Amino acid sequence: METTRHVTATVYVVHPNDDGDAVALHEHDKHGLWLAPGGHVERDELPHETGLREVREELGFDVELVADRDDVESETTRSLPQPAHVQLADINVTDEGVGHQHVDLIYYAEAPHRDIDPEPGEQPAGHWDWVTKTELADREEIPPDVSEIGRRAIRTVAES
Repeated sequence: METTRHVTATVYVVHPNDDGDAVALHEHDKHGLWLAPGGHVERDELPHETGLREVREELGFDVELVADRDDVESETTRSLPQPAHVQLADINVTDEGVGHQHVDLIYYAEAPHRDIDPEPGEQPAGHWDWVTKTELADREEIPPDVSEIGRRAIRTVAES
């Protein structure tokens, strides 16, 4: 079986709050998994641009990435925001093998507020939760990798 791979970008959006820092997650319609905003990198996009676009579409606001950049550049090259994680996710698994995978570049960002207002065609605001560090550890429906990356994102944004 031939495996198709697509490059995707995901952004763990954190909002610091006196009631507890939290990350925005939703139960994905198609995959039934709790995930952060993200999607496929389009032909004319760089991965970090995809992440920012997906946040704007899915959450309804702009964010700034919390990401390092290399200081090595030249006349023909420039540094891009570095993802915090790079994962290979199996999307379509059958008895014959893995048919589809995502090479997912994962970033962190800080939200300006918690008011979610998705663009038309996106999952409604009521499908999103702001999930605290404690809830990430306690909620069994959240996959272990999403829980761990969410906790790391909260910690990183708090320290930035």
